[in-house]
Amino acid sequence: MSDFLESSADRYLTFERDDWASLRASTPLTLGASELAELQGINDEIDLDEVAAIYLPLSRLLNLYVSARMDLHTVSATFLGTVAPKVPYIIGVAGSVAAGKSTFARILQALLARWPDHPKVDLITTDGFLYPNVVLEERGIMNRKGFPESYDTRELLRVLREIKSGQRDVRAPLYSHVVYDILDGEHVTVDQPDIVILEGLNVLQTAEGFTEFVSDYFDFSIYVDADEPDIEQWYIDRFLTLRGSVFQDPDSFFKFYAELSDEKAVDVARTIWREINGRNLAENIAPTRDRASLVLHKTADHRVDRVQLRRI
Repeated sequence: MSDFLESSADRYLTFERDDWASLRASTPLTLGASELAELQGINDEIDLDEVAAIYLPLSRLLNLYVSARMDLHTVSATFLGTVAPKVPYIIGVAGSVAAGKSTFARILQALLARWPDHPKVDLITTDGFLYPNVVLEERGIMNRKGFPESYDTRELLRVLREIKSGQRDVRAPLYSHVVYDILDGEHVTVDQPDIVILEGLNVLQTAEGFTEFVSDYFDFSIYVDADEPDIEQWYIDRFLTLRGSVFQDPDSFFKFYAELSDEKAVDVARTIWREINGRNLAENIAPTRDRASLVLHKTADHRVDRVQLRRI
């Protein structure tokens, strides 16, 4: 993280926690404790103080950005003599496995949907664009699930293209973390929302040989960051929790982990991190961090202590 801070000093405005929190201004806290609990993922520790200090200033900033973008579309339509199309504002959320980006995206969705000018906020994840397990097995990359090559990027680009062009009823595939696979024939429908949040590991990635990237469709992007030892520990903690919950489901792809002892479960989780998730973070995810519009730096207690906003 320190290398990133040093290299990005001229590209980002850096805010310590209290300075960032002051930018909330008069933005009201529209989430209650019970609602917040429902939005949190396994082992995520977000309280209302964190929402007030970190999420509300960001919600205010994004509300201003969305309003400005809507005004720009109106001005363009006036110049062209046409009716301004309904074009959603797209926010990308990136970060490592176990960094807390899914919980972050759900809380952000709830807060943005409470602003009066853009009540319809959709959330989709890139998990739905993973190739089915049968395809991954055929290609010999089942152990690289989550790496860039395991995603149907062309399909994801098609969906983003249709959403950004204002099409109705755009369908995106669904993924199940229980069966660890795409749900055949099931979809989520995106129908001209005001805002779309796209959350995933590699949404800020570029690739040699491509002329179109997922991030081309973003109006704003966020990277949820933390030191790797902390993320690894969060992953282990989550694995242990899943062992006693989701892995107990007879339909779970990982049900064979359910009976592991604590010691063996920790060993397995560390191995998975070292051979898969940690490698993916180092090779593919972390290198995209300085492409984000905003970077949130989390500490071991899951609290954000620093925010970096790209200079505009």
